[in-house]
Amino acid sequence: MTKIDDCTLVLFGASGNLSRIKLIPGLFRLDSLGRLPEKIKILSVGRSDVKESAWRDDIKSMLDIKFKKNYDAKVFDRFIARNFYHANPPDDENAFKRLSERLSDASTFPQNLAFFLSVRPSDFASIVDLLAGVGLTDESKAWRRVVIEKPFGTNLETAQALQKSITKHLKETQIYRIDHYLGKSALQNILLTRFANHIFDPLWTHEHIDHIQITNNETLGVGERTKFYDATGALRDMIQSHLMQMLALTTMEIPVTLSPEHIRAEKIKVLESITPIPLDELRKHTFKAQYGRGKVNGEEVKGYLEELENPASVVETYAALKFYINTPRWKGVPIFVRTAKRLHASDTAIAIKFKKSPLSLPDQADNWLVISIQPKEFTRFEIQTKIPGLDTKVRTVAMDAPNRITGDESVDAYESLLLNLMQGDQSLYLHINEVEASWRLLDPVIKAWNEDKSPVFTYPAGSADPAESKIIFDKPEQFWRQSIEIGENKL
Repeated sequence: MTKIDDCTLVLFGASGNLSRIKLIPGLFRLDSLGRLPEKIKILSVGRSDVKESAWRDDIKSMLDIKFKKNYDAKVFDRFIARNFYHANPPDDENAFKRLSERLSDASTFPQNLAFFLSVRPSDFASIVDLLAGVGLTDESKAWRRVVIEKPFGTNLETAQALQKSITKHLKETQIYRIDHYLGKSALQNILLTRFANHIFDPLWTHEHIDHIQITNNETLGVGERTKFYDATGALRDMIQSHLMQMLALTTMEIPVTLSPEHIRAEKIKVLESITPIPLDELRKHTFKAQYGRGKVNGEEVKGYLEELENPASVVETYAALKFYINTPRWKGVPIFVRTAKRLHASDTAIAIKFKKSPLSLPDQADNWLVISIQPKEFTRFEIQTKIPGLDTKVRTVAMDAPNRITGDESVDAYESLLLNLMQGDQSLYLHINEVEASWRLLDPVIKAWNEDKSPVFTYPAGSADPAESKIIFDKPEQFWRQSIEIGENKL
């Protein structure tokens, strides 16, 4: 177990949903597991003037809801004693000076400081400026780290502008760009499945793999996020961050070690090796659509344009792209990335289709390796075996392996990432080069899609992938891999 320095976590946006649902309960869980440093303190910063006692009562209500009042009283007392509140009214010119003065009390607050900015993206740069203005980013006597929530910019230009602004005050080693997907145990399992099993490495090449699919589909619609979603779209919302990270973990070369520096270096290399999508062949490499009215789990639901109340919107709720990686390992292997709202099933997975055996047999199907991230953490390998009898026929046999078994520790993604933050481990946080590489690839597609005002393909809510999306496939026999079945449970 890595030793963690005593530190103070400063949570901006303390009263927001992320803090209430993930951060505070996550820190309590880490405390109950004995993973927090002995003298850690948590200072929640909010705009409202709230008494400390009232804030601690509020924390109790958060934990009661999250854990249904089922937690150890001694751990609760210890955790509550770690928590403090600081009001930072937006109209107070001296707010950050007062914050600095309070944090300077070393008898209460350990001087290693981590600032978690759970605020509007437009406030990231200004808060870093204000922290620096009162000396709170200075590392001359103790470490200082800043967590910046997704999204890091809305395109390459804004990402670079944000980077330029915050690096006036922070070194790269101080910046923790969070993508909560990387905190998921099942996603981290991709690396270990690949590199802890030598049998996979010889197969992990263009000589044996036909194509790869990276998928995130949901039955949910955009809900109350219509304005946000119409300004963002599926490509920015899911592919630029989460799915490009899944792609990088699936295709990166083996790192020298599993250290943060070596893992990030290999992810950067593979992302920078992806061939840009040719804009003159955009329709062969990309596909977008919107969900219309339909049925999900037997319930009638509105279409996207009805929810938005804007019949002119061309923003995608379904996005599929085809990439190629310009390296010897992946020469000519298409990598299909797709995400969608309001499909018939929710599914996040990596599906690898292997090339057919040169020996042709009746009813011979494909070999697949499927790593399911959610709703269940599962790995499936599908192979062909002989059907007993007089004839030479084969059938598909699935070798299923749950990545989580009874008794395994259940850890939320944010719990893992908070622990890494305190350890100073940036392997599950994004380097600026990863962010820029993703935006460089996707910016031209986003721009082209936004400029194209022609009607968008529509698929009924609750349906499978639109048939028109097959346009990005290279071969007639390629198809979208759907959820896998395990007994009566769909993955």
